Amino acid sequence: MKNYLGALLMGTMLLMPLVMKAEDNHGKRYYDREHKDYHRWNDHENQAYRKYVEERHVEYRQWNRVRAPQQQEYWRWRHEHPDNTLFRVEIR
Repeated sequence: MKNYLGALLMGTMLLMPLVMKAEDNHGKRYYDREHKDYHRWNDHENQAYRKYVEERHVEYRQWNRVRAPQQQEYWRWRHEHPDNTLFRVEIR
C-alpha cells in the first residue's frame, strides 16, 4: 500500500509544473469599461499589443506598467483590429 501511495505522490509532484504552466497560458483578465467586456492577456494578446506599439511608434512598456487611459486607448484600437486583420493565417 505504501508503494502505491508513494507512486501516486511522486506522479502528482511530477505533473504539478505542467498544470501550473497550463494555467499561465490563459493569462490575466482585464476589463474594458468602454466595450463592457473582458480580455485575457496572454502571448497572443501581447503580440497584438506589440503591433499596436509598433504602429504608433511609441516605446514598448510592459502591459502591467501602462496607465489606465493608455490601456483603454489600446482596447479601442484592439476592437477596431480583430485577429483576422492582425495575424496572417496560412492555410495549407
